[in-house]
Amino acid sequence: MKRKTTGKIFLVLSLILISLSASSQMLNEGTFKIGRTFQLIDNFYVDSTDLDKLTEKAIVEILKSLDPHSTYISAKDVKDMNEPLNGNFEGIGVQFNLLRDSIIIIEPISGGPSEKVGIRAGDRILTINKEKVTGINISTSGVRSRLMGAKGTQVLVTVFRKGVKDILDFTIIRDKIPINSLDASYMLDKETGYVKLNKFAATTEKEFSEAVDSLKKKNMKNLILDLRQNGGGYMLAATALADKFFSDKKLLVYLSGRKTPRQDYKSVGNGSLSSSRLIILTDEGSASASEILAGAIQDWDRGIIMGRRTFGKGLVQNGFYLTDGSMIRLTIARYYTPTGRSIQRSYKDGYDKYMENFMVRHTDGELMSADSIRLPDSLKYTTLVNKRKVYGAGGIMPDVFVSADTAYNTVYFNKLYAKNVLNSFTLEYYDKNRVKLNQQYKSFDDFKSNFQFSPDDIKTFIAKGESEGVKYNDEQYNKSKDEILLILKGLVATNIWKISEYFQIINQNDKVIDKALKTISDKKSYNTILGYQ
Repeated sequence: MKRKTTGKIFLVLSLILISLSASSQMLNEGTFKIGRTFQLIDNFYVDSTDLDKLTEKAIVEILKSLDPHSTYISAKDVKDMNEPLNGNFEGIGVQFNLLRDSIIIIEPISGGPSEKVGIRAGDRILTINKEKVTGINISTSGVRSRLMGAKGTQVLVTVFRKGVKDILDFTIIRDKIPINSLDASYMLDKETGYVKLNKFAATTEKEFSEAVDSLKKKNMKNLILDLRQNGGGYMLAATALADKFFSDKKLLVYLSGRKTPRQDYKSVGNGSLSSSRLIILTDEGSASASEILAGAIQDWDRGIIMGRRTFGKGLVQNGFYLTDGSMIRLTIARYYTPTGRSIQRSYKDGYDKYMENFMVRHTDGELMSADSIRLPDSLKYTTLVNKRKVYGAGGIMPDVFVSADTAYNTVYFNKLYAKNVLNSFTLEYYDKNRVKLNQQYKSFDDFKSNFQFSPDDIKTFIAKGESEGVKYNDEQYNKSKDEILLILKGLVATNIWKISEYFQIINQNDKVIDKALKTISDKKSYNTILGYQ
């Protein structure tokens, strides 16, 4: 290996260790030792080695030894990491799926480049920039890499369209394509709105505000905010949403670290939802920014947290770029809720134990009973208004626990899911029945009330599972049947409309939402939970 590569490695490692030590402007002995180690390997080791891979492995292990969330991100992954949080990417603007080794357009994104040139739902892409993309076992990432590109550049595609004799050619000019962080917003009853967020991104506040304004026009007075499986994102997006629920200035979160002075983030007051009853739904997948929002609402007795304990990620990372475009996301501080609670779970026993302790939740009964959670009194805090008991350093404990729903959970159902049978069946079903469905169901409400699969459709679905290696089990199918058919119906709705309609279908069988709706509709019960008389 060339000496300039060794020099690059030495420089990169030096930069890393300067950041990690943060104690001196001068390189310390340890920095030189690591650089010297790589020089010795390069000069004298018995076999040839890939020093670039060794360098990345060393960086990963160094950061892993610090805390679970300090990470190394390769140059090629940096852009992919930032796109969802920035709220857009650059490409042709289509939702697609792979069906029998062909690329089928689910929907051109409204106002995007593909819609503007005439791409339609149901079109099958045959070539991209004159490269054949059917019958080559192309992957989802392979499609994305071919269709995405810099704004202003062009991509040539040919498509097959049912009912059209000739193959169609399109020249599409790539542009910025929005990535939504809001999955669904609709009315649960005459006064209660529902909003589901999948992340906290640069566009989240705008999406949320537009959804709330629309729901208010439908007489929304109270809100159920679903943060289940929301892994977080930008802290400022979380505080911007929290601000909407307070009529005066309140501390929402603060952060502090060894080299990071305490920084307080407060509401500005006059929140547009300050008089609304609020329930936030959480589970073990709710993390980071989700926990910041839930913690602020809980600490000020402003709303009810319902569901299951959150993940417990309360460490603040800052990104430091290295010379080759890669990045170190280094923990620089901790988040604290208004009561002074740290959200972060303990990681004193190392990374592997940290992850193991999270996975144990699925086997130790925590998802089924709040009584299985044991937290010491040293982690006990009281809320700021009504002095209710809450806990720190292990995520956000809900005010109202609702166990995981396992009534439909079977080996058969799980295999269908793992083999992607539900999604592939609905793609084929909609592709075959596209015209009939669009003619028969002029509105979503009509579809929601009246659509159902025929016995022959169900037989076809079961046969689809068999063809994918999922052996039919009558007892297990009957146990999972209601959930399976609901998901299949939701997926068909997604093909006709959007993802929001999918959730409107599947949420009909969600006992957490049912519990939340009953609680928020009963003012006395709602206030009692929060400690108001």
